[in-house]
Amino acid sequence: MAWLRRTHGTSCETFRDERSPNGFSLLPWLLMGMGAFSNLFQGETPEPWIGGLGLLTFNSLYVYVSFRSFLKETRETTSTRVALVLLGLVTCALALAYGGTWLLFFPLLGLATGAAVRMPRLRPVGLVVGVLAGAVSVFHDGWGGLDIAYATWISTMVTAAILSLSEAVRQLRTAREELARRAVEEERLRFSRDLHDLLGHTLSVIVVKSEAARRLAAGDVAAAQAQLNDIEAVGRQALTEIREAVTGYRQGTLRDELDRAVSALRAAGVEPVVGRSGPPLVPQTEALLGWVVREAVTNVVRHSGARQCEIVVAGSGGERVRLTVTDDGGGGGQPGAGAGTGLKGLAERLTTAGGTLTAGPGPRQGFVVTAELPVEARGLVEERIEVGVAGPVG
Repeated sequence: MAWLRRTHGTSCETFRDERSPNGFSLLPWLLMGMGAFSNLFQGETPEPWIGGLGLLTFNSLYVYVSFRSFLKETRETTSTRVALVLLGLVTCALALAYGGTWLLFFPLLGLATGAAVRMPRLRPVGLVVGVLAGAVSVFHDGWGGLDIAYATWISTMVTAAILSLSEAVRQLRTAREELARRAVEEERLRFSRDLHDLLGHTLSVIVVKSEAARRLAAGDVAAAQAQLNDIEAVGRQALTEIREAVTGYRQGTLRDELDRAVSALRAAGVEPVVGRSGPPLVPQTEALLGWVVREAVTNVVRHSGARQCEIVVAGSGGERVRLTVTDDGGGGGQPGAGAGTGLKGLAERLTTAGGTLTAGPGPRQGFVVTAELPVEARGLVEERIEVGVAGPVG
């Protein structure tokens, strides 16, 4: 299937590239020189070998300029510009020498000029080519030669406009494909972060509660059964969250994460203390702070060896909200914000949302994780909950 997708994608890209204008698009216009070509064999051209050599030179230069004009790298090289100047000189020489149907090489010169020159040089160069065509044509055919001048100027401008539009469409298509590629990369990164945060926290809770159930099994069967029930509930919740993470619709609340944090800390023998004050939070802010609570508490359970963990959510001037998770453990066992995969990913998320995340040893002992995010004040919520003193969260 992967081979089929790669092959299909390559075929579609090739198909689009084949439909884009290229050097072959300008070759059919060389049929405008068939009149001059026929004059060489009808004896209407003096010194036909000179005319034939001039016709061969014109066609060669025209083809060279045409094929080099569709890539910016080759279009702006000195060789292409020199070839365009030589094409103009050959066109003037043939038109001055023979006139008649040979004047039709001027519109062909306009096509090549429109393909090879872009703004801002296009206007003066197109004007020079048009005036040159008009002067030579008027010299041969009188004022009727102004038609050649007009045709030359129009062919220059229209060709340049069409090719510039085609190039803009090609650039837009490239930009769209790049945006699609980045969207896929961002979705993969989101999914990997979500799985890391979800599974890391959930498995830590399951391990801690399993150890508690094993310790309680011999002396307190009821308590051990409660821990097993919690393990089942955590497992079911993890399945739901993983499905939501896969579909991208997971939007947990901060209250739910605080409840789970309290349960995990208690099972690990850590006394949780939770406090919250400040304005209600929008769902996106709650979800981000919930991830921080989940990751920080997981690190406390795994690494800290703490006896107490304090989680405080507080508004700051009505414009920002601050979350602080502090433990009284050794402090050295936890990863820093730049080292831990979970905290590093959270720091990137909060930075994208206009917030900050810092993590490191506390002023005296333990480890402190601090997150700040913008918040829209829509009323005031005041609550203080001290788990283990005033009862559980919720």
